[in-house]
Amino acid sequence: MDKKVAFIGAGNMASAVIGGIINSKLIESSNIYVSNPSNGKLERLKAEYGLNISNDNCEVAKKGEDLVFLCVKPIFLLDVINEIKDSIGENTTIVSVAAGKSLAVMEEAFGKKVKLIRVMPNTPALVGEGCSAVVANEEASKPENRQVFDDVCEICRSFGEVVEVPERLIDVAGQVGGASPAWIFMVIEALADGAVAEGMPRDMAYKFAISGVAGAGKLAQKRDMHPGALKDMVTSPGGCTIQGVRTLEERGVRGAFIDAVISACEKARTL
Repeated sequence: MDKKVAFIGAGNMASAVIGGIINSKLIESSNIYVSNPSNGKLERLKAEYGLNISNDNCEVAKKGEDLVFLCVKPIFLLDVINEIKDSIGENTTIVSVAAGKSLAVMEEAFGKKVKLIRVMPNTPALVGEGCSAVVANEEASKPENRQVFDDVCEICRSFGEVVEVPERLIDVAGQVGGASPAWIFMVIEALADGAVAEGMPRDMAYKFAISGVAGAGKLAQKRDMHPGALKDMVTSPGGCTIQGVRTLEERGVRGAFIDAVISACEKARTL
């Protein structure tokens, strides 16, 4: 892919996207430019991938002649857009990974016609197991710009799966796919705590808990079965697992997860 790509921000999401691009050999590292206020993350990325780094967002935005990824927190997004909007070329496509900020809000911030794509990746992208929701604005959706959209999807596939969604669902996708790893980490920690309470050493408990959760995810991916049917495969009559299921149902775990998704989406809409 003969592209010049810029990244504003050098956090986890930028690192995941850059890692996918470099590891899949989509774009040469010499054509990737990254800016960040502090040098620590920049120096790490340069040492690992040989990228071009800078503390100047406008300089980097100009270098990203084809794609500029805005990998900043939602509270900083509009300030960054205001800073770089005059440095964006007419052929450049903007890719935002910020939750909550709609295409319309970003278009208004740029104050001119611009090709915009929203991508909601998740932290498993750091290990090549991400799932990214993608949606484009009207300008980026024009037939003559379809190749750019396809290029962004190809970049996202370099670190996981890609699902094209309508914008009304991108906040939901961002939470059920993006926030859920944090909740699952809590589940892993709680499972390990239970094992420790039963006398298992902590390091061993984490190993079993992580293996069980990771294996369940892989099984759900590879078997074309309803999650409830997969659960039924594990719960033999009169067995231990069904007693654990009963306890979880009594404690309202299912409802708690549903409420977690809803409350996270509500928060995303206020960002």
